[in-house]
Amino acid sequence: MTSLEAGVTTEAQEASPSRKESGLGWPDVPAPSTPPAPGRHSSLGWPDVSRETSPLDGPALLRREVRLDPAELAESIPTADDDTPLAQEVAHDARRRLVLHGQRLPAPTHTRIMTVANQKGGVGKTTSTVNLAAALAMSGLRVLVLDIDPQGNASTALGIDHHSEVPSIYDVLVEDTPLVDVVQACPDIENLWCAPATIDLAGAEIELVSLVARESRLLKALNAYLESRDAAGEERIDYVLIDCPPSLGLLTVNAFVSAQEVFIPIQCEYYALEGLSQLLKNIELIRAHLNPRLHVSTILLTMYDGRTRLSAEVADQVREHFPEVVLRASIPRSVRISEAPSHGQTVMTYDPGSSGALSYLEAAKEVAERGQREGASA
Repeated sequence: MTSLEAGVTTEAQEASPSRKESGLGWPDVPAPSTPPAPGRHSSLGWPDVSRETSPLDGPALLRREVRLDPAELAESIPTADDDTPLAQEVAHDARRRLVLHGQRLPAPTHTRIMTVANQKGGVGKTTSTVNLAAALAMSGLRVLVLDIDPQGNASTALGIDHHSEVPSIYDVLVEDTPLVDVVQACPDIENLWCAPATIDLAGAEIELVSLVARESRLLKALNAYLESRDAAGEERIDYVLIDCPPSLGLLTVNAFVSAQEVFIPIQCEYYALEGLSQLLKNIELIRAHLNPRLHVSTILLTMYDGRTRLSAEVADQVREHFPEVVLRASIPRSVRISEAPSHGQTVMTYDPGSSGALSYLEAAKEVAERGQREGASA
């Protein structure tokens, strides 16, 4: 290096003493010195803007706290002259919001108990459980979520405390604790309750083996809870959604024995179809020996990607084999759906105007309307 180059380099470093070179040779600009916003933070350390506001939240806060105004939505629909694909997609979403915004769903004639199950992991069981529950509750129905997955992800998404000292489904199944002592109200959504899961539930499979009536302990606790509400003059629970672990062990068997209906989320991937036949065989075994009322009532296609031929082929196969139970609505791959749990929320409150939230509203509408038709024909 020449003396002239050295002088220039030294001079540049002195002009910007706050910068240091990264491993790639790019200047590493220090982060702003502004302190983080006050208030509750998620498990990842991000500020939860839904509970406390701050001037630093900016556009993110406006997005998450959006209130859909039908008049404004009608004005936002592009005119028929604008036939570009993007404009037509915007118009389609705007019309969906107009139809779904503030709609009250019909209540079933009896409490519908639905087990959300699929022994394959990563197909959207927990995501579908909490978002469907939130969509039903926001549409005027009373919903209870039972989290029997030791991971406790449904509890996290609903903003429910589920550390080891919190009374949980484990205490109900193993210690005979009344379910009423475990249920917590969801802080963000009215008429939505959750019985949380803690890490203690991971050992329940082994402990249940030696207990009397091990397959029906959840059924006994749930029936006692619903009867206690009736005796106390409280309003009836319209839906009970049971979030199962990705297995077919005793916890899932308890869920099958407790329910009348099985709700199966199916990822639009080939592997998701492989385990479906085994799941259906297990449901038939439960029907034959433990719960003759059990039946598959609903299949929901999740993680649908309209850009790929595979998603369309999987969706067509499922609709061909189960035409009566597959919902017309399908859940797209969505960043908003994935982001919401990190803030202790469902997508229904995190970003109510997103395509994922609208899709779950459509699914909830179909589930409620089907329940009303079945109740009328019974």
